[in-house]
Amino acid sequence: MKSMPCSALAFAALFFSSAAPAETLSVADVHANRADLGGEQISVIGEVVKANNGIMNRNFVHIQDVDESGDADPLIFTSQQTADVGDRVRATGTVKLDIDFGMGYFYPTLVEESTIEPAE
Repeated sequence: MKSMPCSALAFAALFFSSAAPAETLSVADVHANRADLGGEQISVIGEVVKANNGIMNRNFVHIQDVDESGDADPLIFTSQQTADVGDRVRATGTVKLDIDFGMGYFYPTLVEESTIEPAE
């Protein structure tokens, strides 16, 4: 098979380009638009309200909008990173829909393979 010539610029663009930055949304927006966001990478800035660490080789970090009264459901991010309750963080990951881990652990909306870092 004959190879096609490749310019250095095309090579660099192919191997070193980064994906488009994730859109920053509120937790409420993610819940409201979950069907449209399935498979998309999103970013949320919010407050950690719960963290369950070391479950199924990942951490489940529950994040809520900072300005919420507590009535809305938090959004759950799975990550190798974690944060403490009360931390204000930016969490970025891929929205997955209708995840069923069995044993009663069903998540209509879950954000997986996330990065969690302090919010600026």
